[in-house]
Amino acid sequence: MSLYVIWKQSCNLLSVLITAITGNMSFSTRVTGLIGHNVTLTCRYDAKTYGVLSFCWGKDRVPTSKCSNTILSSTGEAVFYRGSSRYQLLGRVTNGDLSLTILNAQREDAGVYGCRVEIPGWFNDHKVNIELIIKEAAVEQPVTQSYTISTAGTTGATEILTASASENVEVGHQQMDAVQSETEQVNFFSSIGNIGRMAGLLLLTIIVILCFIFRRMFLMKEALKHHNSITAENIYESIAMT
Repeated sequence: MSLYVIWKQSCNLLSVLITAITGNMSFSTRVTGLIGHNVTLTCRYDAKTYGVLSFCWGKDRVPTSKCSNTILSSTGEAVFYRGSSRYQLLGRVTNGDLSLTILNAQREDAGVYGCRVEIPGWFNDHKVNIELIIKEAAVEQPVTQSYTISTAGTTGATEILTASASENVEVGHQQMDAVQSETEQVNFFSSIGNIGRMAGLLLLTIIVILCFIFRRMFLMKEALKHHNSITAENIYESIAMT
């Protein structure tokens, strides 16, 4: 296999890797919210290492740069764009908690949301894609209790008294548990995403170095061929002149 072929294959692999890092080095999760309730979409990064950074939220998957259909963006601690007052940041931004809370969630809030944190350096941005599913809130059902009162009398009659208790039982605990469990998956996937990003950047660095080495060797080989051909031509001209 020639050096030129190796160089071309290395460059092609480099292109594929760059596409993978910029397009797929993000993690996705699914969150279920209830109509009329608040729902939180989690997005966190290591603020101790990087400090307070610019970030954005969009109602679409995270693109190659910035956010699509931006609904909230910030240059740091200050939010300079907010698409609706229902979009709130209730976590500590200075601690890296950029989680988006949607107040009074409605059915039209369902869809894919993307969070991008602009970390300095090539391909370093932290990206999160979250699919939000909105369901009907559980209906509260009243509990009716029956009491039997026996009255002593000559006829031995019995009175039946039915009372409706004021306490209610909510039947949606399982749904709320599912929301919490799905949201807690973010921390796990975040760790996997960081490890994958570091491994990808290391592999990218190695491929770039190999690509330059093979290219240099190829150019040196071509230059040597050209030099030898010129030397041979000079020899033939000298022989012809003699």
